[in-house]
Amino acid sequence: MNTRLIEEAAEKGDVQKLHNLIKDDPYLLRTVSISSKESPLHISCISGHVDFVKEIINLRPELATELNRDGLSPLHIASANGDIEIVKELLKLGHHLCLVKGKEKRIPLHYAVAKGRTQVIRELLSASFDTITEVTARGESCFHLAVKNNQFEAFMVLADNVVVYDKEDVLNSKDGQGNTILHLAAFKKQYEVVDLLLDKSFGYKGTLEVNSLNKKCFTPLDVLVSEGGDSEIEEMFTLSRAIRAQEIDPFLQHGAITPQNSLDASQDPSLIEEQRRGRSKCASKKLQNYFKYDKIKDSPTEVRNILLLITVLIATATYQAVLSPPGGVWQDNFWPNTDNNNNTTKSSSSKQPPAHTAGLAVMGTHNPVAYGLFLLFNSIGFFMSLHMMNFLTLGLPLQFELRVSLFALTATYDTCMIAMAPNGWTSAFFIVLSVVMPLMMPALTKVVRDCKKGRRSVLPSTRASA
Repeated sequence: MNTRLIEEAAEKGDVQKLHNLIKDDPYLLRTVSISSKESPLHISCISGHVDFVKEIINLRPELATELNRDGLSPLHIASANGDIEIVKELLKLGHHLCLVKGKEKRIPLHYAVAKGRTQVIRELLSASFDTITEVTARGESCFHLAVKNNQFEAFMVLADNVVVYDKEDVLNSKDGQGNTILHLAAFKKQYEVVDLLLDKSFGYKGTLEVNSLNKKCFTPLDVLVSEGGDSEIEEMFTLSRAIRAQEIDPFLQHGAITPQNSLDASQDPSLIEEQRRGRSKCASKKLQNYFKYDKIKDSPTEVRNILLLITVLIATATYQAVLSPPGGVWQDNFWPNTDNNNNTTKSSSSKQPPAHTAGLAVMGTHNPVAYGLFLLFNSIGFFMSLHMMNFLTLGLPLQFELRVSLFALTATYDTCMIAMAPNGWTSAFFIVLSVVMPLMMPALTKVVRDCKKGRRSVLPSTRASA
């Protein structure tokens, strides 16, 4: 009951009620911090009651470092809300509160920047300037968050501070996807941010990398062009010697030679010519990375749908190949030296075809080995595609009906394959093949996959011991 009462007092900022409750139960604050999802300090920070916050941190200062169920400390909440007075009171407990990491390793400064709380940003930086180099679990710096959330004033405050305190390296930092703040500004077409970063008179003492490549092998200029372009921003990039990835030699990007990628670098015609010679290689790499499967970006549902579409196409193509094998099938019965050939003239110059029966494969009659290889590899593709269909549809409704359909499709395929075999040994071989292969595919793929997984897990330890 007292727990609920103190939460109500925190919501209203009733300091007198707080003292009365503690007088009745001296251990009330300890009980609340154990049993409640939100401490009274969290609730008072959300409500914005400065006096109540003062009383709580005087009684139990350790509550200032606790995280609530959303992974937020009291300073996280006050910073996001822009309550500068509460922020100041909390910082009196120590600057270490600026480095308390909450959800996704975000510190209070990250929340203040994302919400554009410029006063709070200044206060936090004055308390602990090193926090400006802290990054989230996704590798995002404060500058990344400012650009992503369209907080230009917050970006200005941060930029002024890195110039004053000589922390300009953070401007070239990359997030988990390899994007610098220039990549993000180009993607969102933030003219003000690009203009500020590329302004030589702003006061940067270091170098800003305008041609850094992200994980998709895109420079900031590539990102801008891929999003439809912006003539004014593109002109700023061009004046700052920004180029596209296809003009950069990948050899230079690995550190062997410093590329033309900073504002203060000189324009070297011979270096540009070397960069252009590497265009085709980087362009193909960029195209490969653009279409490559991304575990973070691509959802499993979309990937499954694509795989199902591909397996259906493979099954259709291989099934059709059995129905219409290369060379087709014989349309008539022909047996030399029998009554049905009495009318043929022995002096005929045309060579007689081999004995055959209508409906059998022509290719199997003329070249049984080639026909056998054709059916073998065609069957591998067909049965593997059916296995993938079954695997990708596990857990879906009407699973029994689907498996009956796949079994029926397998049976018709086997019937056609065996019926068209031109001789006894070929027919016997494919009877065995049609029985063994559907059962062998799931087991074979499982063994191969497990072996590859085991090999990957062994290699690191082997290298470490070496």
